[in-house]
Amino acid sequence: MSTPPTSQAQADPANAFGHAVGEIWKSMQGLSMPVTALTSLQADYLKDATELWNTAVERLAKPGPATLGDRRFAASDWASNPAAAMAAQTYLLNARTLMKMADAVQADPKTKGRIRFAVQQWVDAASPSNYLALNPEAQRKALESQGESIALGMKQLWHDIQQGHVSQTDESVFEVGRNVATSEGAVVFENELFQLLEYKPLTAKVHERPMLFVPPCINKYYILDLQPDNSVIRYTVAQGHRTFVLSWRNPDASMADKTWDDYIEQAAIRAIREVQAISGQKTIDMLGFCVGGTILSTALAVLAARGEQPAASLTLLTTLLDFADTGVLDLFIDEPGVQLREMTLGQQAPAGPGLLKGQELATTFSFLRPNDLVWNYVVGNYLKGDKPPPFDLLYWNSDSTNLPGPFFCWYLRHTYLQNELRMPGKLEVCGEKVDLGKIKAPVYVYGSREDHIVPWMAAFESTKILSGKARFVLGASGHIAGVINPPQAKKRSHWVGGKLGGTAKDWLDSAQEVPGSWWGDWAAWLKPHAGKMVAAPKGYGDRTHKAIEPAPGRYVKAKA
Repeated sequence: MSTPPTSQAQADPANAFGHAVGEIWKSMQGLSMPVTALTSLQADYLKDATELWNTAVERLAKPGPATLGDRRFAASDWASNPAAAMAAQTYLLNARTLMKMADAVQADPKTKGRIRFAVQQWVDAASPSNYLALNPEAQRKALESQGESIALGMKQLWHDIQQGHVSQTDESVFEVGRNVATSEGAVVFENELFQLLEYKPLTAKVHERPMLFVPPCINKYYILDLQPDNSVIRYTVAQGHRTFVLSWRNPDASMADKTWDDYIEQAAIRAIREVQAISGQKTIDMLGFCVGGTILSTALAVLAARGEQPAASLTLLTTLLDFADTGVLDLFIDEPGVQLREMTLGQQAPAGPGLLKGQELATTFSFLRPNDLVWNYVVGNYLKGDKPPPFDLLYWNSDSTNLPGPFFCWYLRHTYLQNELRMPGKLEVCGEKVDLGKIKAPVYVYGSREDHIVPWMAAFESTKILSGKARFVLGASGHIAGVINPPQAKKRSHWVGGKLGGTAKDWLDSAQEVPGSWWGDWAAWLKPHAGKMVAAPKGYGDRTHKAIEPAPGRYVKAKA
């Protein structure tokens, strides 16, 4: 199936990311740093280099393992080999110095952030652990296996070249619908943008008001239904909620012209209408995750402008409504970059609208944490010939999705670049002026403390934008691991009870840390909003919404 022509950078995710980093490097031209800072860095470097050399000489006279203190060099092969230890320690010294130089550059905060990011990319790529000729652990394994590890590594490299991305897990172990996305249910509605899944009740009675999940369209919904033991969907069903989930279609060329308005009117609002019709309930509980929360909130603001308040409650998980602080992603967003996307992917593109390829998104997100999500697998998969272990979350992470160009360009400009969604009446969506403050539903806002995609302090700002009574909860860990934290795992902690109305820091200072998952807190908050208990339905849908096919449906199985 052909797609509209795109630029070379868009056709090749690696080139696209390299282009972005190259643009960051260009921003460094003409910058300077204080002479005193440079002099201090030079003096510190010479001092540390001298100490490193003297220690290496002493170790030759009196052999012993070196202390490296970096997990990339944790294997004994590094510490016990004087040459390898020296290479690692020299690299670490150079890396520290380069990062200090980046921090010392005189520039505005965004430019300094870009410089630091570009330097960090180069530093991580230059690690001696990434190269067979400099990695004693990989060399030992090659000798012990008589070259078999190298042969396996080359085989895995060729496999990854063919599939278009670095394998982070053994993808052959997983299959959507067989051992991930296995909660029992059925598709009860579909159009060209989404399928609506309804899940089989696990309780004899359910709350009269159903729950609708709107997951992010930049990923597949089954992050909320990986395995029975860590499924948010199954947990919600087990709490007695009649649960529906919007499963986005993975766009192909036929959807390249779809807009933000299409996703709001024909997906989010349409899903709300269908759940209302099936359940017979005027108001329903709703949950949005990440971009899904932004889409859902926009849809509810559009309906509010039309005089409708269909949300009995609204839950937002790691969602941005105020894009003033977008963390590391802000480094990639500026007017020239957005214009480039609009000219190549948007509605006015000379060749017509295009698709933002899922692999480009995945590559960008991986390079936000390159040591963990890129070089770790380069070393293991290719230099050592190790097969990555099966891990459901990383399988989902590699199951990428495309985005229609006009949808993506609108989102990029009006949220990340111009931060207009939070401004009452500034944007017009589906023919209506958007005012998020007109959404009257009580809201549960969740943020993850170590989230590098949706900084928790930015998620906290939603409590000020929405007018309904708010509860904010902060979970430990990151964007995904913080959310997917089932109670039975007894991991991590969460913070509750802080004082709203002030700053995020004020809230945290007054909050209480509670061991374990936040899911129980959410379940207790949701229960009174879900209505009385009624007999669970005996089938899926209703007379006008027959089961089309079993969950998870065919849309989620489509590959980018």
